[in-house]
Amino acid sequence: MPGTRKQVGATGAHTVTISFAGFNRAWATWIGDRLERRGVTVVQQRWDPPVEVPLEESLRDLALSRGRVLLVLSDWYFQLGPRTHDEWNRALRQVVAPDPDRFAAVCLTTSALPGATSVLGAADLTNVGAEEAERRLLVRLGLPTDPLPEQAEHRPGPRYPADTPEVWGGVPRRNTRFTGREELLNKAYQALQEAGSGAGVVALYGMSGVGKTQLAAEYVYRFGSEYDVVWWVPADRRALYRQRLAELAPELGLSTGVEYGERLRAVRDALRRGEPHSHWLLVLDGADEPENIWDLVPTGPGHVLITSRNPEWGEHNSNLVEVPVYNRDESVAFVRRRAPRLNPAEANRLAEALEDLPLLLDQTAGWLNDSDLSVEEYIELLEGGIDQDVVKVSADFPLAFQTAWSILLNKLKDTVPESVDLLRLCSFFAPGSIPVRLLKEMPAGELPEQVSGLMNDPLLWNKAIAQLRQYSVVRLESHESAVEEASAGESLYMHRMVHQIVGHDMTERDRREFIDVVRRALAAADPGRPTDTRLWPAYAEITPHLKWADVLRSTDPAVQSLVLNCLRYMYLSGEYRAGIKLGERAMKAWRELLGEDHPRIWDLSYHYANLLRAVGDYAGTEVIERAAVDHLRAERGVQDLEHLRAAGGLAADLRGLGRYEEALEMSGWVLAAYRELLGDQDSRTLNAQNNLAVSLRLLGRYQESLELNRRTLEARRQFLGQRHNWTLASQTNYATDLRLLGRYSDGLSLQSQSAGVHRRVLGNDNPQTLRAEYNLALCHYRSGERARASALFTRVLERCERVLGEDDPLTMMFAAGQSCFAREHADIDQARGISEKVVDGYLNMLGEEHPFVAGTRGNHALILRNVGERDQAHTLLEGALAALTQAVGEYHPWTLGVAVNASALRNLVGDPESAAALTDAVIARATETLGRTHPLTLSARIAHAADLRGLRERQRAEKVENEALGDLAATLGAQHVHTVSARSRNRPYWDFEPPIV
Repeated sequence: MPGTRKQVGATGAHTVTISFAGFNRAWATWIGDRLERRGVTVVQQRWDPPVEVPLEESLRDLALSRGRVLLVLSDWYFQLGPRTHDEWNRALRQVVAPDPDRFAAVCLTTSALPGATSVLGAADLTNVGAEEAERRLLVRLGLPTDPLPEQAEHRPGPRYPADTPEVWGGVPRRNTRFTGREELLNKAYQALQEAGSGAGVVALYGMSGVGKTQLAAEYVYRFGSEYDVVWWVPADRRALYRQRLAELAPELGLSTGVEYGERLRAVRDALRRGEPHSHWLLVLDGADEPENIWDLVPTGPGHVLITSRNPEWGEHNSNLVEVPVYNRDESVAFVRRRAPRLNPAEANRLAEALEDLPLLLDQTAGWLNDSDLSVEEYIELLEGGIDQDVVKVSADFPLAFQTAWSILLNKLKDTVPESVDLLRLCSFFAPGSIPVRLLKEMPAGELPEQVSGLMNDPLLWNKAIAQLRQYSVVRLESHESAVEEASAGESLYMHRMVHQIVGHDMTERDRREFIDVVRRALAAADPGRPTDTRLWPAYAEITPHLKWADVLRSTDPAVQSLVLNCLRYMYLSGEYRAGIKLGERAMKAWRELLGEDHPRIWDLSYHYANLLRAVGDYAGTEVIERAAVDHLRAERGVQDLEHLRAAGGLAADLRGLGRYEEALEMSGWVLAAYRELLGDQDSRTLNAQNNLAVSLRLLGRYQESLELNRRTLEARRQFLGQRHNWTLASQTNYATDLRLLGRYSDGLSLQSQSAGVHRRVLGNDNPQTLRAEYNLALCHYRSGERARASALFTRVLERCERVLGEDDPLTMMFAAGQSCFAREHADIDQARGISEKVVDGYLNMLGEEHPFVAGTRGNHALILRNVGERDQAHTLLEGALAALTQAVGEYHPWTLGVAVNASALRNLVGDPESAAALTDAVIARATETLGRTHPLTLSARIAHAADLRGLRERQRAEKVENEALGDLAATLGAQHVHTVSARSRNRPYWDFEPPIV
């Protein structure tokens, strides 16, 4: 792209026009910068002469440029067109030789150049450092080599192109056959440069096979010298994306633990802050489902480049750049470079037949160049077609792809048949990154005969890989890998178009044999402990391949255990939706394969129900768990461990449905049975003890819940360790009980420490971390630290909406808290909008009679009161009070809290006697349930004093108020916000907090 760059530094009369191939843009940029520092005016001129224009004419046009012309010579510079060495020799002799002082050159290649390039006297810049390269450049141009003034020397500028960025990882090898796309590269570059901080995101989108990944890789190599960090991340699957992004932590020098959740949090925070590097480029390759990862796209001063088939990235703060098929000139140039034996007319006919699709041109031209087949004969084969019942591909694949692939596979079978077997094995992994090392780690005796030799013979393996790479069927994942190193077995990358068509082209016998190998390889890679967060990266790598290996049709116990472990991992890591899909498919497949009452069905039911319960389908999980309980009790007896596990799940379903007394009864006998069978210290006993505490908390029995959670926390710390996710969950449970009992400072102290560990161990977006941070927000709020609470409420709700969706139980729980906070301290309209969504959400999820519906309606009534809709607020609150009394009883803290709010509305609508009677009753019940100095009891006492003043019973009101104020000061402190507010005679209110079940 021609253009004059502004002169920088000392003034000077020199002008240099730099002629470069787009492939060498980074070198042209660096050379221009070094010259400008010395007062030279620089004009950049990209060299890409039209193929129909004689080379001599193009060189004469170049000679019309201002000043001296500096050619940046490379293999690529001479190949553009492409042009032969003879053409170059003729042009150089005719145009450059008569006026050699007009031209100069630097050389970036060690390859043999056209003989006539000697007239350019090129300075060799290969294999030298930046200082020597600059010296040679200046000498060739006849410029002084004196050191620059310090100010000019230390001004920021582009990195020396031979030096890679300080952090560089995962980038594919550079495609030396990359052709064209200059306009797209420039468009992406300009979009990123012109974006503001935090908005530098460009999505390259287009159909399969148009070269989006290759375009992104070329962008990296052309502009990578402008960055300190370049990190390439496969983004087709959320779990793998999180894992690969977390691997950036040690490269950035971040001090973290071994848990990838901690590393992921540290990486995202470092990128956001731009520390230690603000010039970073993150490439998200294959991000075809924006809703799966858009919340994890880093923000900050750096840039993000995305490749995707999905234009919906435009809805997520991304600049869209569409990547079409090649234009015909690009197709012809690419084909002639890939297959030099073809002339322009043949290349044009081939491009037309293959519809200008880059991937297909690459594969076809590669093997056609080695074949005796003419282009006309090949096109005849294409037009002949293939059996559509044998090969079927997606509708967005060009029709020519099917036939072309059939021809290419036949070619591979004739040359290196083992390469086809390897391809077929790979087709039973998910498309994209394929961990072939899992195959190579299997014992030789467990591999099919036709591939065992391939896996155990490094020479044969390298030959097969080389053949596949030569025809662009696969690529090695890392740019740093060599073919020889591939024998160690890391991973290959297979395009989804290739993956799909290979999977259809094999016999049923081969299919059964190959798929069994992949299943056993995946099972052998199972770490076996999905509760260990340190092993989650391994599960993140395995889970995407389960579908493609059709593991649900396997009767191998090891493969079935892998499925169950992956479901457990998905539940614990918060991958609920993906887990539910897998669980649903597994239930159907295993019932058909194993029968309705096979023991594996009950194992599967447990994990599937956990996932469904996590998204609020309590009625559905009750059906599943009750069937399991009834069957296992009848078949094995009440003391059977599997029966107890199912009963524990059923108790959780009952909690979700609001049937707390039933849940408590069931939780109690499950715990007793575990204690009898396994003792107090077994992890299953501790889990049952934890669940009993949840049932007690839901019934408002906070002190009993606190004691159980204290014992569970101490035992888990002792037997599982401080950083185990169950230990962390117990810390949140215990801190929650402390807060609900009014011990705000104790709860805040524990939860502050615990939330930090959650982030480090599980990651920012894990549901358990979100719950810990939400409780921390509530602790800050109840302690009077409103600013901290406000930021946390907002952040947690936003993250949960992105990760789990607006209808998830955790999201609604967090939204209820945000609404209450906004009602008192932020935007009442925002509070109302959120509250309406919460009430409707709980109504749709749980039904009219559920306590959560009544509780959140009570919260909404306070909003209506604040906006002046008193009658509606009064009616809604009275309904909520009656519903909670019916659901959980008049002594439950939820009922007592709503009653405090209802008394205020009774006053406002002119019924002070009823209001005073209500608060008087609440004091008695709250004292019995929670104690005289519990914050809710104290609120009722302050409210009752206000009611007595409304009845003009001033002396009695003063006595009640003074006693309550004294207890508030003694319990919470004289300067606590609740105490100060009560002293100012602001009537207290109570917020319903939907708890975890």
